[in-house]
Amino acid sequence: MANNGEEKHHRAVIGSERNFWLYSSKTGFDLTHPSKPSSSPVTPNVTIKTTTTPITVDPAKSALVIIDMQNFFLSPAFGRTMGAGHAALDQLVHHAIPAARKAGIRVIWLNWGLTEEEIENMPPAVTRAFGFDVVDDAEGVLDGHVFKVKGGGTAVDKHGGLDHKGGYTVLEDGKKGRKYKGLGSECGVVEDPETGKEIDAGQLLTRGAWNSALMTPLDKMYEEGAKLESRPDVWQHKNRMSGMSGARTECEDFLEKEGIRTLFFTGVNTDQCVGGTLTDSFSKGYDCILLRDGSGTTSPEYAQQCFDFNAGNTFGFNTTCKALADGVEAMSK
Repeated sequence: MANNGEEKHHRAVIGSERNFWLYSSKTGFDLTHPSKPSSSPVTPNVTIKTTTTPITVDPAKSALVIIDMQNFFLSPAFGRTMGAGHAALDQLVHHAIPAARKAGIRVIWLNWGLTEEEIENMPPAVTRAFGFDVVDDAEGVLDGHVFKVKGGGTAVDKHGGLDHKGGYTVLEDGKKGRKYKGLGSECGVVEDPETGKEIDAGQLLTRGAWNSALMTPLDKMYEEGAKLESRPDVWQHKNRMSGMSGARTECEDFLEKEGIRTLFFTGVNTDQCVGGTLTDSFSKGYDCILLRDGSGTTSPEYAQQCFDFNAGNTFGFNTTCKALADGVEAMSK
């Protein structure tokens, strides 16, 4: 029953001694991870509105994770037209990244960046997702056990469909994209959208290649962030759709070393690399917040809606880049 016409205040400790949240029916979920439930409130902190309940986070234990905002996935050089990924990029530039910088939230750029060894040992399920090349049966692929065609073959899409469009693959929107033959294959020469000059795009999604670099203007923001004296930006490579797949990853080692427990997820594609990293992080016990307007996908709209729903109702919380910025602004005041 209520006392004096006022609703009772309900509280709870959720989790274990090593990893817990605090809940208040008045203020929402406290994700600041104090040493004990009875400890004094962690300050400074940021309170953010979500689609369900407000959350409060400790900037020092938080990271903005930006996934795969790379030229291959976003640049017109690869036939990428303006879409959900570019809209997400704008929200990151104008709201999420400046807010993270201001609050002291670490910015992690988590991107495809393959080595030759990783390509050689890539499982077929992942390899096939980026297309591959085939040879005529007369060349004896099965008898010769040819696992990789060196400098030849015909490119096919992930379904095995042959290309007959004059050296180009045709994207889902009907526009032409660059020809490539799977992970690690040469992307060839493309036109740099910034300069109009031809540039070697390098091997597909390998470390140091132009196609693997961040899309403008995020590349400049990373360069600036990497020079910060306090909590500089970090670049993490991944070799699967999820940057947290497997027993241990480069990203997980960094998070553990830095004491980061709360992750804000952004990037492309929401239902693939962003979603895969989010769900793996959820299973490993991290606090997961999707910035839904800071993520986008080329999949049908229902794919985005599925992750929006589950992020806010099961995996963690769902909010926006502007809501994060508003929370940081309120903290600073």
